[in-house]
Amino acid sequence: MTTHPAPPVAAPAAVLPISRLRARTAGLRDRATTRSAAGYALEALVAFLAALILPISVRHLRLDPLDRIGQVSGLAALQLRFALVGIVLIAVLMAALRLRGSRHFPLIVRLSCAAAAGLASGFVAGGAVISLLGTPWPMFGLNGDSGRIVEWSSLVAHGHSVPPEALVYPPGPLYTLGYYAEWFRGGNTAYAFKDLQILGAAITGPLAYLCWRLVLSPIRALAFGVLPAFAVIDAYKPYSATVLIMLVPVLAAMVRELSKSATQRWTPVVLKGAAFGIVLGVLFLTYSGWFVWSAAGVFAAAAIFFPWRTGLLKGAGFLSATVVAFAVVAGSYTVTLLQQSATTVDKNFSFDTKTDPAYFLMWRTDMPGKVTQWPLPGELGGIGLFAIVLFVCLGICVWLGMRKPFVVTVVCMFASAWVMRMYFASEMFSTQTVQLWLRTDNQLLYCALILGGLAVHLVARELSKRDKLPSPQTAVIGAFVGLLFLFGSVASSMSDRYMPAKENTYKILPWVSHTVTELNGKCPTYAPNHTCSKDGDQSWQQLLQ
Repeated sequence: MTTHPAPPVAAPAAVLPISRLRARTAGLRDRATTRSAAGYALEALVAFLAALILPISVRHLRLDPLDRIGQVSGLAALQLRFALVGIVLIAVLMAALRLRGSRHFPLIVRLSCAAAAGLASGFVAGGAVISLLGTPWPMFGLNGDSGRIVEWSSLVAHGHSVPPEALVYPPGPLYTLGYYAEWFRGGNTAYAFKDLQILGAAITGPLAYLCWRLVLSPIRALAFGVLPAFAVIDAYKPYSATVLIMLVPVLAAMVRELSKSATQRWTPVVLKGAAFGIVLGVLFLTYSGWFVWSAAGVFAAAAIFFPWRTGLLKGAGFLSATVVAFAVVAGSYTVTLLQQSATTVDKNFSFDTKTDPAYFLMWRTDMPGKVTQWPLPGELGGIGLFAIVLFVCLGICVWLGMRKPFVVTVVCMFASAWVMRMYFASEMFSTQTVQLWLRTDNQLLYCALILGGLAVHLVARELSKRDKLPSPQTAVIGAFVGLLFLFGSVASSMSDRYMPAKENTYKILPWVSHTVTELNGKCPTYAPNHTCSKDGDQSWQQLLQ
């Protein structure tokens, strides 16, 4: 029997040494990182440009902002511009889905979501522009918080000493306003503050979107991060709300990176830790209050996801780099804040100090207007459907998201704010101080709304594993269309909140701005009866009696 030799086994075309294989893999990773960074930068550019469209487009509207018909016309003009740009974005999305096999669809989704985030907060900024048409003054003129901020920023920028109460105020807004006034307003911090109120409101959406993009996809960042931000967005002092909106995703991203530190090299571990420390330091210098309510929850989340077994040293290195970078940026202010905190007390017993402390679902501000029974009675033991849905979503997040760092971090921040709120409220009678516990309303509501969105996200993920959902691309377009309508509605409502009116609500802030004498001695264009004064119309305070 003749036997034939087995055919030779073909050798692979090329056998790469391990070192070259690792180098090629690293090169691919670097290129992917570069593309990702470029895409993120492009999203940022689109978001910030979109945020300026509506404020700029309504600067020259011909209407009286103190007349209710004029206000409604202004809101409709904003809504029309918002709708037209939204239609363009939807058309671009539909075209990207059909052309070239949807090759560019992911990029178009990223840019469209970024533009929507900018447009939404730009709507609120446009509302502020309309409410202040004809007056150079910021909201509330030189009264209240506006007056203190304008005064302190002028002192800080010119190197003068400030009163003791200014030492504990976050220096970020004061220096920003002072230098902006020097560069663009000839040192006039009062008129400059109006600009920053508008710009601050405009960039809230882009900043929220970009921070949430650290942990979520574009459409989810828009839905679960940016949309809830409109429950707390503020055009009067935009920096405080913006810090809260940014702080939640930044801390969630930090805990997630801490959980992955064991599998990374030392260089990225240290660099990422330092980057988070710098960002947190800047946020702390801008507004420090949210850090107090969040600290315990963040420590708990970090302890849960710390790589105790597999990367103890790298986890410690990550946190050390974060702490050192934070200390470099905000260490001096932190020391000052701790030294002054013992003598700084809050005795502002306003409307909300008499509200059930367990109620946080809507903040009526310390100028609530006409109120009968508050909070309004609900259907289940005094609790309404909105609260029930939010707490059910909280339970779903605990159920389905306990292995996800960013979900657990938000849950812990909610719990931390709740406990701190009850502690300070429980001490209110014995100390006769409020200590800002009312401001936890914003953090509790924002975190609760985020958890509501995350609950939908987690349930959708479970259904997608069972092929129970339609095409993800069409789902993205459907979600985008729905979100645009939501943004247009909530942004209009928040803009209407600041339309001038002589009543005990936030509407009084721009009303007073129209009654303050300008620096040239003239009255603002739409001053009622063409009369004005140094402090503006303060007769609204009779409504408090």
